[in-house]
Amino acid sequence: MNQPTNIDPTTFNTEVEQSDKPVLVDFWAPWCGPCRMMAPALDEIAATQGDRFKVTKLNIDDHPELASRFGVRAVPTLLFFKGGQVRDYAVGTIAKKNILEKLESLVAA
Repeated sequence: MNQPTNIDPTTFNTEVEQSDKPVLVDFWAPWCGPCRMMAPALDEIAATQGDRFKVTKLNIDDHPELASRFGVRAVPTLLFFKGGQVRDYAVGTIAKKNILEKLESLVAA
């Protein structure tokens, strides 16, 4: 069963920018209640759709340089990558259905 992959500055390039499938990067923090509320939906997407999409998590407390690089000012922030580029984003809580729609649109693009 697939699970979200924890990433950091050393794995970001390989896991996100060089991925051959769409990647969701969840910028989160352990103290963030909405982040914890969204975690089960992201876990489920990784478990059921891991062959089509890659789900990753980046702790902004541990890696503020990546949050800064992408202008992340609030958590949770979800960035949707395809071909190494940010193609979409969401700030705040978002329904699992909407996350899947954004990922599906990357496959279709």
